[in-house]
Amino acid sequence: MTLLLAGDIGGTKTILRLVKAEGDKPLQVLHEALYRSQDFPDLVPIVQQFLSAAQQKFDSTLFPEKACLGIAGPVINDTCVLTNLDWSLDARQLEQELGIAKVSLINDFAAICYTIQDLPAEDLLCLQEATPQSEAPIAIIGAGTGLGECFMVNHQGDYQIIATEGGHADFAPRTELEFQLRQYLLKLHNIQRVSVERVVSGQGIVSIYQFLRDQEFAPESPEIQQVIKTWEKETDSQEKTVDPAAAIANAALGKRDHLSEKTMQMFLEAYGVEAGNLALRLMPFGGLYIAGGIAAKILPLMQEGTFLRSFTQKGRITPLIKKVPIHIILNPQVGLIGAALHAARL
Repeated sequence: MTLLLAGDIGGTKTILRLVKAEGDKPLQVLHEALYRSQDFPDLVPIVQQFLSAAQQKFDSTLFPEKACLGIAGPVINDTCVLTNLDWSLDARQLEQELGIAKVSLINDFAAICYTIQDLPAEDLLCLQEATPQSEAPIAIIGAGTGLGECFMVNHQGDYQIIATEGGHADFAPRTELEFQLRQYLLKLHNIQRVSVERVVSGQGIVSIYQFLRDQEFAPESPEIQQVIKTWEKETDSQEKTVDPAAAIANAALGKRDHLSEKTMQMFLEAYGVEAGNLALRLMPFGGLYIAGGIAAKILPLMQEGTFLRSFTQKGRITPLIKKVPIHIILNPQVGLIGAALHAARL
C-alpha cells in the first residue's frame, strides 16, 4: 500500500486529497479538504494542517510517500510562481519542508489531461457532436479564476501532455463594443495590453458587467447593484463575502436582469472565439474539452448557442471546425483525480 497526496492549487481555493494506492485496485480516497488559498502565506502550512486533520480522523499516523500538485500557473523544472496568487513553489523545497520523498508539480490543466481519456459518459456533456479521430490532438480549455489551456499530441502510440499559458495571449476584439471594452480595461487597470484571461474568466465576467454598467447599456437591478458595490469595497480585502461573477451568471440564467444577460452574452462570445482559435491552432479532432469552474455551472447558457456560434464562425475554415467534437467536463474533481493518477506513477 502506498499513500499519495494529490492537490488542486488555484488562486481562489486549494483542494487536497489523501489517496491510497494498492496494486491494481482503483485509487481510494481517504481524506479530502478545501482551503481558501489567500488565507495562507504559502502551501506548506495548508498541507501540514491537512495531514494533521487526516491523522486525527483516523487516529493513526498517515503520511504520503509521494505527492503531485496541480498548480494554476506555469510550471518550469518543478517550480512555479502562481499567476493569480502570491506564492512561489519549489518541489525540492516542499520535499524537505514536508518530509515527502517525492513531490511533483504540474500545471493544473496538465493534471486534467491524465483523466481525459478515461472519463465516464456521465462526467461529460456533448456540445458539438462529431466523430473523434484516433491519435488526433486533444485540447482542453477552461475559464475559472483565470483561463487555462492545454493540449495532448500523440507520440509513438501515447499522448504527450503540453501545458500552455495561452490564456495570457492578447484579447482580440471583433466588434465595436469589444473594442470599447478593451479600451475600458486598459484605462481601468492602467495597463498596456489586455489578455484573453481578463475577459474570459470569473474576473472577466465582472469586468464586462462594470463596462456595460458604466456605458449605461441598461439600468442596474438593485440585487446585482448591491453585490457589485459590496465586492468593489472588498477588492483589496482578504475577506470576500460575495461572488459577483456567480451573482451575474445566476441573474442571467434566471433572465431577471438585462444587464447581466448582456454581460454573459459577451462573455460567452469571447469564450467561444478563444476556444475556436485554440481549435484552429491545434486541429483537435480527438476532441476539445471545456473544463474550469464556470462552464458546468452555466450549462443552459453554454447550450443556448452563443458559445458554439462564436466557436464556429471562422470564415472559410468553418466546415472544418464543425468536425471538432466538443465536450463540457461536468466533474469538478478531474484535476484532483489526474494529480493522484500522476502521483501513483512517480
